[in-house]
Amino acid sequence: MAVCGWSCPPSRKQGVRRVPHTEPPQHPPHGSLVSPELCRINEDQKVALDLDPYVKKLLNARRRVVLVNNILQNAQERLRRLNHSVAKETVRRRALLEAAGAYPQGLAGK
Repeated sequence: MAVCGWSCPPSRKQGVRRVPHTEPPQHPPHGSLVSPELCRINEDQKVALDLDPYVKKLLNARRRVVLVNNILQNAQERLRRLNHSVAKETVRRRALLEAAGAYPQGLAGK
């Protein structure tokens, strides 16, 4: 195990090295390319840094961004449906007014 808590392949220069760690991370990282790169950077450092708290913060931030994105997409879809309904109702009311003769013909296209 590497210092970062993930199973990192040993580098060619170092061979197999045993490093004690406290506990594995709660959630494995989502990006399969990110964790090996973080482990390599961590192993190249002179001072062993525990990257788990930073990775957890990044994952929490990503989860919040995804949540906000979903909320915005839902709001946008509701707004699109509302705009469509308003346009349909406007056309319907304009047709009723024109049929009753209460709507001037010159302004019908506006």
